[in-house]
This record gives sequence, structure tokens and C-alpha cells, in this order.
Amino acid sequence: MLRGVIKTLAVAAMAASLALPAAAQTYPSQNINLYVAFPAGGLADIIARLVSSKLDVRLKQSVVVENRPGAGGNIAAKAVANAAPDGYTLLATTSGLAANLTASKSRGFEQSDLRPIAFVAFSPDVIAVNPSNPAKDLKEFIANAKEKSFTYGSAGVGTGPQIGAEYFFQEVAKVKYVHVPFQGGPPAITATLGNHVDALVLTLPPTVPQILQGKLRGLGVASDKRNTAIPDVPTYGEMGFPNVYSGSWVAFFAPGKTPDAIIAKLNTEINALMAEPDSLEKLKQNGFDPVVKNVAESEAYYKSEVASWAKMVNAIGFSN
Repeated sequence: MLRGVIKTLAVAAMAASLALPAAAQTYPSQNINLYVAFPAGGLADIIARLVSSKLDVRLKQSVVVENRPGAGGNIAAKAVANAAPDGYTLLATTSGLAANLTASKSRGFEQSDLRPIAFVAFSPDVIAVNPSNPAKDLKEFIANAKEKSFTYGSAGVGTGPQIGAEYFFQEVAKVKYVHVPFQGGPPAITATLGNHVDALVLTLPPTVPQILQGKLRGLGVASDKRNTAIPDVPTYGEMGFPNVYSGSWVAFFAPGKTPDAIIAKLNTEINALMAEPDSLEKLKQNGFDPVVKNVAESEAYYKSEVASWAKMVNAIGFSN
């Protein structure tokens, strides 16, 4: 299966390179700044650092990663949306961007102010607790919550996992809870390890080491099948909550008016480096599935994701 994925990614990257506009040949001529919308160690950061370490070799210019967390990813997104559209200021973010375009009323940018470059990875959300929690699985946790309200931590208000959690707890499980937002996944994990919140809802990758080491207990993953990184953690469906799927992609964006040639070149290079065996292995180890889309597919997917998240946001009456 892995060989098939490698071949698919490689073919797509080769096809895109053949159609690359000549104008892209002069780019880049200076360092590129890559703003990550969440803290170091989080979902977007893991992928951003993997890509930056390879992209600077391919482009022969340094790709400088800078974490700019806060406001559910809006701080970094706004900075890139307002930057010069020259390809030297880019954004690494998650599905939270699509959710915020409906949920956040004071974000400071619009959908057209950011242009997708490439979607590269996807991973499901996970609910986890401190091992001292009496619940051994998601079914037991929800049963306990019917009798007593609980707190849960997330990477911030408006992030994809938080929207997904609100939908699950409100519309599916119908339990009472208090949301405790943090500025990214790592501080939310720390709070759960310290028993400062009863549960944690995040997209899987940042939690994998703690779950494997027994420092966190995974209760369920919001996907149609178990994840290979944590095979002992059941799906929501196995726990009695079928057809509940929630997860997050990681993607790269540029200012909305960035020229086609630059977007095409970046898409080609990012897809190619993500096709390398070591990149695919790192994705697998961290609980990601690889994604490959050309420029047109990325733009179409971005629009569809904004619409999909809008439906969920409106269903739960969420805004920030």
C-alpha cells in the first residue's frame, strides 16, 4: 500500500512540474517566512517543520518557521492574508481555518484573502483522558458524563477539534460540559497530564507519544477505522456512536493575490517532497494519512471545506 501511495504522489508531482509556468523559474530569490498558526509540537507545526526542512533544499533558499499561535489560528492567518502576495510569507494551518471563516466574526480576513497552495495530510480527532480517570473507554466516559458535568481542553476556540467536540457532545452524546481553550495542542496536553481538565480533544498526532507511553488514555478516534499509530484505541463507532467523523487536514496557504506561477511551483515542490519515503513514514508514525492535490484540486477542496464546516458551525450555533 505504501508503494502505491509513493507512486501516486510521485506521478502527480511529475505531471505538475511539466506544466510549471516559466515565470516561476525566478522564484525564490530570498528567504521564505512560514508562519505556523499553532504552537511548536502541534499538528500544523509537525508538518510545517517536515516540509521546511526539505523545501529549503529544493528551492535553495531558507524557509524560516515562526510559530504565531492564538485566536484559533486567526493571528497567523491574518498576518499572511495581509502580507505582500510575493510568495515570501506563507501559512501552515489546519481545518480550523475553514471553520473560523464562519465561526469567527472578527478574524480580520476573508476567504479570498488566502489562497491554498497544497493540502498534504489528514488525521482524525481523538478523545483522551489522564490514566487516573475512572473511564476505560468512550462509552463509559459518556455514561459517567450523564450524571456529572466534565471539563475538556482543546487547542483553542474555533479550531476543528473543538467544533467537532461541541457537535459530538451537544448533538450526539447530549452531555453537559465546560470547554477550556488553550493556545494550541501542547498546553492542552500538559493540562490533561496534570489533571487540570477531565478530558482532551485534539487531532491525533501531538497525542500519539503520550498515548503509546501510557501517559494518556485514548478513549476513541473519530474515524471509520482504527489508526495505525494507536491501534489499541477504538473508533467512536465501536463505542456505540456510529457515523461520527471528525478530523483535520494540514495545508499551506499564501496571500490571495499571489501569482499563479508561484503557487504552481510551491505546489509541485511540496507534493514532491511529501512523496519521499521518509516523509510518508513520518506521517504514518504520527497518525497522519498522506494527501496530494494539485492547485485546482486544492482550490476546489478549500471551498468545499469552508462550506462543510459552515454547516457544522451553524448546526451547533457556534461563534467566537
